[in-house]
Amino acid sequence: MAIDKYTLHKDAETEKWRLEREGSDRAKRVFENKGDALKGLRAAVGPAGGSVRIRKVDNTIQEERTYPRSKDPNSTPG
Repeated sequence: MAIDKYTLHKDAETEKWRLEREGSDRAKRVFENKGDALKGLRAAVGPAGGSVRIRKVDNTIQEERTYPRSKDPNSTPG
């Protein structure tokens, strides 16, 4: 079973951080700053879990996290 994929990125218009499900234009959750977003990712993704691609302000990929960790399909560290 495939896990949901999300992207966390900064919205250029509102200057807020948006967590969006892949293929959707609507935000699942909006955060005031990146620090709050990183702290709230696990709760925002929910109990079903998912993979979150975290982007920098310049929109390059910073890292990717999977919640819960046991759902990570790769056995590589990181």
